[in-house]
Amino acid sequence: MPAKPRQKRRSGCPVNLSLEIFGDRWSLLIVRDLMVRGYKTFKEFQNSGEKIATNILSERLVSLEADGILTRTPDPADGRKLIYRLTEKGIALAPIVLELLVWGARHNHTGAPIPVIDHMATNRDWVLKEVYRRWAEHDPTPFLPPFASTKKENA
Repeated sequence: MPAKPRQKRRSGCPVNLSLEIFGDRWSLLIVRDLMVRGYKTFKEFQNSGEKIATNILSERLVSLEADGILTRTPDPADGRKLIYRLTEKGIALAPIVLELLVWGARHNHTGAPIPVIDHMATNRDWVLKEVYRRWAEHDPTPFLPPFASTKKENA
């Protein structure tokens, strides 16, 4: 199923255009998962921890493809599955995702390991080069470990 063409944008303002693409949390979380977790299949996105509904996930994947942020191709090992990958336009979001990770961990209680975030904050150039390298080489090695839950478990 090819991606639907995008509807007309409300204005030509760059902030508005960006928000029309990423104005919901799911789109950036999918980009995050592609970029730093090495996810590439629908099932991996669905099991990412944020509990995205399947219909929302499907809609966001189609939308991100229509906006040129990601591509999808049949899995060579199983043609029934689709493999998602960031495009050059999508990987260009790496500096934004890095800053959101650092800002979120520094200003909120999160499940992110503080030493990892501190390393990323102090070595931004290296982190971005490594993210771009992994993308260019199709290296699916996760860049970040899974984050711990921030919810308190009932005893």
